[in-house]
Amino acid sequence: MNTKNLLQLLILAALWGASFLFIRVGVTDLGVAPLMALRVGIGALFLVFLLVARRPVRQSVATIRERAWPLLVVGILNSAAPFCLFAYAELTLSAGVTSVINASTPLWGALVAFLWLRDRLSALRSAGLAVGFLGVLMLVWDQIATPHGGGATALTTALAAAAALGATLLYGIAANYTKRYLTGVDPLTVAAGTMSGATLVMLPLAVIYWPATPVSLHAWGAVIALGVACTGLAYMLYFNLVAAIGPARTITVTFVIPIFGILWGALFLSESVSPGMLEGCFVILIGTALATGAIKRVPWLGPRRPSGADT
Repeated sequence: MNTKNLLQLLILAALWGASFLFIRVGVTDLGVAPLMALRVGIGALFLVFLLVARRPVRQSVATIRERAWPLLVVGILNSAAPFCLFAYAELTLSAGVTSVINASTPLWGALVAFLWLRDRLSALRSAGLAVGFLGVLMLVWDQIATPHGGGATALTTALAAAAALGATLLYGIAANYTKRYLTGVDPLTVAAGTMSGATLVMLPLAVIYWPATPVSLHAWGAVIALGVACTGLAYMLYFNLVAAIGPARTITVTFVIPIFGILWGALFLSESVSPGMLEGCFVILIGTALATGAIKRVPWLGPRRPSGADT
């Protein structure tokens, strides 16, 4: 990975880490459904523009028509539903905490692949799943046990954490559904098609739940940043990286997003960062690294010696 690709990876992590900040800012004024409808709508417009600019219109439209149902399903599983769940979670949880929970997405992806697609899990990857989910439990317990402002109770905190975990589970299902039903489709077509499908699903909900009170300029700014930078621009960077360095290296962005999520929350929202939160984050990232194969062996165990040398 050269310096240019590394810089793009860091920018992508910074953008996706900032999405939790902008959700936190915008969801109070706009509510869950309107905020997410605007996010996916702006992102869809951006991606459709890129699609039309890069490929013949007829080819793109034909592909989307042919794969309309799988694209809609992935749009719901990968955008509409998890975005709403994260927005609901951030009515209670901080941007930093939700960004850390988001890091558990590859754990669900590996587990769903094992249960659904019968992908093999080595002993090390299985241990990674256990370690990662232990880290999630540590993080959630820290949030429940630590008093927070805003009158959040243990129950509302637990429900918010469950919503965020539900979002990451949907991401894991969506990744495996995409692998099964959309393999071979151009990634930009998948992104534009799924985001457009998510927009169609979210629009009626946005109309129904549109806020009765005026929306502040801060909230509108958060929406624009969320749609343009954290969705449209971030997807463009993501696909450039997939083409340049491959999906396996690109997915390492997962390990960096929580760092930016915690940093932006602390800098711009004055969110507190507890030792328990950092410990949970560390354990989740170690588990994710093991479960995704980023760590292929535990160095201090060393290679296995022949049975005759065993002591």
